Amino acid sequence: MAFGSHTRLDVRRAQQQQHSSFCSPSTAAAVLVALALVAVWMASSTLVTPADFQNPTTTTRHPSQNQSPSTARPRNRMDPVPVTVQPPATETTRESDRQGSWPTQAAQSNSDTKDTPRNKQPQTASPSSYAWKLCNTEAGPDYIPCLDNLQAIRKLRTTKHYEHRERHCPQHPPTCLVPLPEGYTNPIRWPNSRDQIWYNNVPHTKLVEYKGHQNWVKVSGEYLTFPGGGTQFKHGALHYIDFIQEAKKDIAWGKRTRVVLDVGCGVASFGGYLFDRDVLTMSFAPKDEHEAQVQFALERGIPAISAVMGTKRLPFPGRVFDVVHCARCRVPWHIEGGKLLLELDRLLRPGGYFVWSATPVYQKLPEDVEIWEAMSTLTRSMCWEMVNKVKDRVNRVGIAIFRKPTDNSCYEARSAANPPICGEYDDPDAAWNVSLQSCVHRLPTDPAIRGSQWPEEWPLRLERPPYWLKNSEAGVYGKPAAEDFQEDYENWKRVISNSYMNDLGIDWSAVRNVMDMKGVYGGFAAALRDLKVWVMNVIPTDSPDTLPIIYERGLFGIYHDWCESFSTYPRTYDLLHANHLFSKIKKRCKLVGVMVEVDRILRPEGRLIVRDSMETIHEVEFMAKSLHWEVSKSYSQDNEGLLFVQKAMWRPKEVESKL
Repeated sequence: MAFGSHTRLDVRRAQQQQHSSFCSPSTAAAVLVALALVAVWMASSTLVTPADFQNPTTTTRHPSQNQSPSTARPRNRMDPVPVTVQPPATETTRESDRQGSWPTQAAQSNSDTKDTPRNKQPQTASPSSYAWKLCNTEAGPDYIPCLDNLQAIRKLRTTKHYEHRERHCPQHPPTCLVPLPEGYTNPIRWPNSRDQIWYNNVPHTKLVEYKGHQNWVKVSGEYLTFPGGGTQFKHGALHYIDFIQEAKKDIAWGKRTRVVLDVGCGVASFGGYLFDRDVLTMSFAPKDEHEAQVQFALERGIPAISAVMGTKRLPFPGRVFDVVHCARCRVPWHIEGGKLLLELDRLLRPGGYFVWSATPVYQKLPEDVEIWEAMSTLTRSMCWEMVNKVKDRVNRVGIAIFRKPTDNSCYEARSAANPPICGEYDDPDAAWNVSLQSCVHRLPTDPAIRGSQWPEEWPLRLERPPYWLKNSEAGVYGKPAAEDFQEDYENWKRVISNSYMNDLGIDWSAVRNVMDMKGVYGGFAAALRDLKVWVMNVIPTDSPDTLPIIYERGLFGIYHDWCESFSTYPRTYDLLHANHLFSKIKKRCKLVGVMVEVDRILRPEGRLIVRDSMETIHEVEFMAKSLHWEVSKSYSQDNEGLLFVQKAMWRPKEVESKL
């Protein structure tokens, strides 16, 4: 595992040690005690397990109105039931000091792309009021700051490798609000939303014009409808999904295969119908001339992000996807030494399958034959075994299924090491702002290391700690790792059962797209497994890299730096959950920019749950009220708070100067 260079905390620690040698013994002892107290305070304030806020007050009140035990009046039967808050477990060390099994993406990526200071500014005091304005951009209601930064895109020297579709974040994150499309209304609820959405919510017709004959999407009065087809499965996704399993029964949808990556997903019907087979799919496509394809997917209630296979690694750890799928995804896998296909090799589990459905598989035009021969040569050199190649008589398309090896014997037996084996310091899990590499990573040989074994079948893998999570190492909250994992899961099951299901007044039938902005082990998402929701688990780039654990248990997620915008369209999530995240973010960047991003990606009348220190709860609540959001719950105990707010339809009338 490659680690980043020394942090500023490391330097400060060394300086303190040097200065202490000039102090008297008594002074040195006092300094050491003070430093120890500071370290304990910092560790306890950074990351905590969820406190069980049972039966919070049913009326809205400001946290400052809470009375201390010494001044509170005697309780009568009409008062809210007292809340029992469990003492929060804390980290054993500051995250910047953690090594071993808990690196961070920020540290891993430093060697490739230096972190620019553009928006890494500490939080200043909140203003007395906010003068919100609408964003004035060419993207209008579809504005994604890091993908629509035209100023940066116009300065690119080349777009040969789709650099213009990659992230180019503004120097300072926007503080304006994205306007609503004219006629916007609350989305249709799942599962009906899979088949139709309101036209006014995503008023784009280019895909209808381009792909209507392939049953991607059609206009039907005030609706956009999705017949369930695609370029390679015009006659329906479910038949195509079953056809794949018939071609290779070991795929075993919903048992052996639980987490899938769909490359160039279109409107994500493949992933949308895989839910029927108990499979979770991470779908992605670029924001390009196929207008709003990812936005369609999210409006339908299907997981998707805007991303492109360009010059950077995708924001996922290595060896985590059970199957990778590409149906006419327009990715030139065979060119430039297969660099893009090697990125899929990084992401695919040992023993996992790549399902490729494209014209070179089944057509005999000269260009298709040339591409097939190049792909055959490339996959053999990568030691991928083609396990089946078959044509579907219904859809009249063919698929080729390749399997990644489970050991290194093929790599060692190759007559030519091309592609070469990646260097010792090229960590396959380093993914944030890391350039693509033209090499293949060695597979783990130690049976105790992640990737050496296939996870347990779904759903057993959800509840059990991964086999490679060692109790000899401390987990995020300080206990032995496997025990830490289990306690986090039990904690979230208790919190959701006792508080979130009943006391917050959430209509869960109206919730489909959920984001846990700081996922840790994925316990929050796991505790919601029986609801008809999906959860995007986000691991901040400066937090312990626990994302492989989330994938191992059959869930999914992504790396992200919350000082930048998320790669999704506006109005794409029904519920955002932030557990002790904002207090950490504001040490690096301005909290107002983060709240504007929350406003951008949350649907009108969507909900935000914040658990944090009372200082941060005050700040978030103040901003939420200035945005005309409804504060449904605001509760505190022992300087820990819970805030539950609902976004309004309100938009300011004043428009900002052109961005």
